[in-house]
Amino acid sequence: MATTTREVTPTTKPAGAAFDVARIRRDFPILKAKVHGKPLVYFDNAATAQKPRQVIEAEQQFYLSLCSNVHRGVHWLSENATQAYEEARAKAQHFLNAAESREIIFVRGTTEAINLVAGTYGRKNVQAGDEVVISAMEHHSNIVPWQMLCEEKGAKLRVAPINDRGELLLEEFEKLLGPRTKLVAVTHVSNVLGTINPVRQIIEMAHRQSIPVLLDGAQAAVHVKVDVCALDCDFYTVSGHKLYGPTGIGLLYGKAKLLEAMPPYHGGGDMISSVSFEKTLYNVIPCKFEAGTPNIAGTLGLGAAIDYLDALGLENAARYEHQLLMYATDALSRIPGLRIVGTAKEKASVISFVMDGLHPHDVGTVLDQEGIAVRTGHHCAQPLMDRFGVPATTRASLVFYNTFEEIDVLVKGLHKVREILG
Repeated sequence: MATTTREVTPTTKPAGAAFDVARIRRDFPILKAKVHGKPLVYFDNAATAQKPRQVIEAEQQFYLSLCSNVHRGVHWLSENATQAYEEARAKAQHFLNAAESREIIFVRGTTEAINLVAGTYGRKNVQAGDEVVISAMEHHSNIVPWQMLCEEKGAKLRVAPINDRGELLLEEFEKLLGPRTKLVAVTHVSNVLGTINPVRQIIEMAHRQSIPVLLDGAQAAVHVKVDVCALDCDFYTVSGHKLYGPTGIGLLYGKAKLLEAMPPYHGGGDMISSVSFEKTLYNVIPCKFEAGTPNIAGTLGLGAAIDYLDALGLENAARYEHQLLMYATDALSRIPGLRIVGTAKEKASVISFVMDGLHPHDVGTVLDQEGIAVRTGHHCAQPLMDRFGVPATTRASLVFYNTFEEIDVLVKGLHKVREILG
């Protein structure tokens, strides 16, 4: 029997012209696309966000008018490319409120940033019998590097548990900290649950025992204003492509005193001050960790993305995204047989769910035919799936260019899923 959908009216909308979603959407060319003859509804932002025209043009302009290697040339193109590259670093510094621009290391993304810390700070400081503490909601990128390190060193990986709402159990987390704990590495915002972790408390607990803390900010930097100085975190990671920037570029923030004491991650050009066959002297930070020709175009694109977010106002976007989250949570909760996985009190605009008797891949396939892009699977968080007793979920992740009307389309699509799949 056909199921009728409930007509939903948003209870709260952004006030006035302070957040003009229609104007913002015009900045993102791909949002005009059609998929299977239907207008694209893009709800896979936690995997990668779409790019505004300003970012696309920044990359294009580099290749059209500025293409040259950085840091090495004395000619006009190289000097101006270098200036633009370092200006992007300064933008990243201000975006995270780092104390110095040299505390910003350009990497390919959060995965490389975490591996860098594991392979340098971790390899130098973690020994047999030591411990690294993570949480049960981590992405594989914040599990596997630490597993590899612990296996190499004979150390132990400790996992802080979460409750059924998807919230970290702080008392249990604190019990894991001790004299053998050499690092805490936790996600700021869960890519599956949307949970916003109490990172300030986590850092304070760890620092009381002189334990450094790495925050995986791949999902957080998109939704919340990050101030690394106020948080007093020791390392923070950012993925550019989730921040409306290009793929293949990201950031590692590290406190200068820690970065200076860490050995290089890669060897090659630009990370050295002098080389002989007998000995190599390494460059200062950040160059010490940026061997070889960097992703210059991607870096300038990331700088343009930061400019875009600064002009938009991340706090304004976050308020609007929270309204989308509340609206979507209410609407999806009313669908018979649908269960949301992750109901933390503090959440970013990520909703994972399962539907009784239906495999998430089948759900995603039917939604795709309606032009709706969602993510299905374990979301690179298989231990978290095991914690909730599901093999996979369907995930809708919302950002500031999404609309209430698109959520209505999703709701109708999910009713159609039930009609087709039973």
